Amino acid sequence: MAKKEKAEFKKNVSIKNRKASHEYHFVEKFTAGMVLTGTEIKSIRQSKVNMQDAFCLFVGEELFVRNMHIAPYEMSTMVNHEAKADRKLLLNKRELRKIKEALKDQGVTIVPTFMYITSRGWAKIEIAVSKGKKLYDKRQDLKAKDQKREMGKY
Repeated sequence: MAKKEKAEFKKNVSIKNRKASHEYHFVEKFTAGMVLTGTEIKSIRQSKVNMQDAFCLFVGEELFVRNMHIAPYEMSTMVNHEAKADRKLLLNKRELRKIKEALKDQGVTIVPTFMYITSRGWAKIEIAVSKGKKLYDKRQDLKAKDQKREMGKY
């Protein structure tokens, strides 16, 4: 019975922010843990997360992700989490200092790009220090993507 429970637990959960790669050039990526409640992690395991409008910001010396929508857990009692609450990211001081230095440049922001569950059951989020793309950059990326798709067909 214990083996069966472990097999169910190892379901791969990966949630990607596709809009971020269209809107931004990624300068540097970091992997961070998150401070979550019990109902939040259960919703993440069901892949009920929307990161499209999410961004990261510093509050004091700590980094938080804002506007990330984690749907309320359906099987919960009246005590459930808030869907768009700010969630603290867990990084070491060296990484936080590096990100803070990168933010001093103009036009740089921190965007969550990917969320997954590790084999130990912890939710991890990949964030990227990124710069916004211009309209012509977006057009070039779409053109290259279409060319790759055409090359794959023939």
